[in-house]
Amino acid sequence: MKLIIKNGIVVTHNKEVRRDVLVENGLITAVGAGLDTDADEVVDAKGCYVLPGLVDAHCHLRDPGYEYKEDIVSGTKSAALGGFTSVACMANTNPVADNKAVIRYIVDKATREGYVNVFPIGAMTKGQSGEELAEIGEMKEAGIVGVSDDGYSVKNSSVMRKVMLYAKMFDVAVLCHCEDLDLAEEGVMNEGCLSTEMGLRGISKACEEIMIARDIILSERTQVPVHICHVSTALGVDLIRKAKERGVKVTAETCPHYFTLTENACEGYNTMAKVNPPLRKSEDVEAIINGLCDGTIDIIATDHAPHHADEKNVEFDKAANGIVGFETALPLSYTALVATGKLTMPELVQTLCKGPSDILRINRGELKAGSAADITIFDPSPSYRIDVEKFASKSKNSPFHGYPVNGRVNFTIVGGKITVRNGKIV
Repeated sequence: MKLIIKNGIVVTHNKEVRRDVLVENGLITAVGAGLDTDADEVVDAKGCYVLPGLVDAHCHLRDPGYEYKEDIVSGTKSAALGGFTSVACMANTNPVADNKAVIRYIVDKATREGYVNVFPIGAMTKGQSGEELAEIGEMKEAGIVGVSDDGYSVKNSSVMRKVMLYAKMFDVAVLCHCEDLDLAEEGVMNEGCLSTEMGLRGISKACEEIMIARDIILSERTQVPVHICHVSTALGVDLIRKAKERGVKVTAETCPHYFTLTENACEGYNTMAKVNPPLRKSEDVEAIINGLCDGTIDIIATDHAPHHADEKNVEFDKAANGIVGFETALPLSYTALVATGKLTMPELVQTLCKGPSDILRINRGELKAGSAADITIFDPSPSYRIDVEKFASKSKNSPFHGYPVNGRVNFTIVGGKITVRNGKIV
């Protein structure tokens, strides 16, 4: 099939220019001005940005084991509607994705039924227990692109060091959830005046920062690249910035909720705003934005974490952590960062497309001849309020219901196939 996208503003990680894009047999075959060719379909992208398909380096599809929250079909539909063409799903499934059988299940189901590319991330340790290494080599053969015990830090530094060395041997990314669980002491929100006023146990920022420092040091000593997940504190940003200045092979991500919301979103015991790490203070939000602007924080990930309504409609301290993020990430990022002049569109593409692709080593996130035809067409003009009831995700747990944003995904194209047309799943 031959498809041509005309009249759009093509944005890559280093430029923004009006160009046409020609797609043939699942590949981009030309990007140029005034391309004139017979095509099976012509998509008019006038007034829109034509972006590389978004890449999410950190999400939860809940499949296998928690399909009542989300499954590969509903999750990839939601991702496609958000403009994502590739997603990397974490290992905290049931059974845990710590062996080749579970990884093959995920890969096979995603290939048969998914709406976007799915790249599994395997567990670092068996059962995410932090004690015995998972079979990283066998999981790499089955299809993983990284390892993570996301949801838990590997407490034992010796085990973590071994994880890093084995990951380097098999050339897979190391994605670190940084949390000292002993120090967290079963806290449920950011520690401070507000947690005290609400009568809730707080989580010290040090819980995150201590483990960020530990994993940076291990990376520096082993020379193994390490990726820090969902950074939320000002000191965490500073630790990563200083490590990069020393030449440490560290990359980092944050999520839209960490640069758009503060702990105040938890007021009224709003469980939709309960996440881990927790929402922090305004000075942390400012530091996160500065980190994105100066490149300290390399990418934006969703940490898409669907939960059933019954898991949120409980007392705050009993509610599950996490929010859904696929369908809000791009408009939130555009509204908070580009529309305000903090980032340019090419810089946003670097954080949402090429950056995560490079970290995962999956060869996506670019618009050039010969690359996979994974493309997102984004219209920046619509202004509206987010409506969670319109999400394709099975779960609606988002603190952004009613939140004003600009921009909407019109088309998502995966491997040359249109999966979202005019904002609706095909």
